[in-house]
Amino acid sequence: MTRDKPWRGVMVATALPLKADLSVDFDAFGEHCRWLVASGCDGVVPNGSLGEYQTLTAGERAQVVRTAVTAIGADRVMPGIAAYGAQEARRWAEQAGEAGCGAVMLLPPNSYRGDERATIEHYRIVAEAGVPIVAYNNPIDTKIDLTPALLAQLYAEGLIVAVKEFTGDVRRAYEIAEQAPGLDLLVGSDDVLLELALAGAVGWVAGYPNALPEATVRLYRAAMAGDLGVAQPLYRALHPLLRWDAKIEFVQAIKLSMDLAGRPGGGCRPPRQPLLPAQAAAVRAATEKALAEGLR
Repeated sequence: MTRDKPWRGVMVATALPLKADLSVDFDAFGEHCRWLVASGCDGVVPNGSLGEYQTLTAGERAQVVRTAVTAIGADRVMPGIAAYGAQEARRWAEQAGEAGCGAVMLLPPNSYRGDERATIEHYRIVAEAGVPIVAYNNPIDTKIDLTPALLAQLYAEGLIVAVKEFTGDVRRAYEIAEQAPGLDLLVGSDDVLLELALAGAVGWVAGYPNALPEATVRLYRAAMAGDLGVAQPLYRALHPLLRWDAKIEFVQAIKLSMDLAGRPGGGCRPPRQPLLPAQAAAVRAATEKALAEGLR
């Protein structure tokens, strides 16, 4: 199967299962990718922040992509290619292209607070790899805001095909549509899914399907169809979990929910630390409530 726009639909920003010694459990990761697709998700986005890419060696990072491609097919894999510099990010884009992936996801420079000129050049260099780029706007982490006006410039130059919008400001959807008509908007934070779906999003780079894929996919399909009778109560039921996707401890929270749901989550590599007792109790209570209500 070939997907013309492989960045659309429910693309799960995959958590990376780790063993007790914090080595990567590649077998568990491949099985997790297959399970997500079998549960209704459209594909995976490995090597994002949820996949702890910053803590991986180059060899591990490459093997993560190969494992996902082997498990579910390259057309369902959109690797994150963020790096300290554009040249390194371009090499990751080339590796993704060689693996057959139809798109990649790219942050602005994430170790240098570049201006508009530096940001555009960053995307130009990576675009030379020839793989469609989904921009990832996360000014909380990168300190660079891909504003609607800047996205319009990147899109007009043919450097990006979509944007994962993570600011949480749903008003941006309308500005992006006005200033960059044709640029695909992807939901970037789980806790604004319904709002951005109604505002015209065509995809979701999602965190919580790692733990509850069937329920979250059902929510996504209903939201995209404008079926508020189904979407709104489901959204309300899941929101105590979905909002963790926008918190600093989102990786730990989602992995704990995965463990509770019987999925391979495991610990996190440093510098991430285990959740504080109150945080863990909140995630546990919300997850157990969702599971008890049949949300899986």
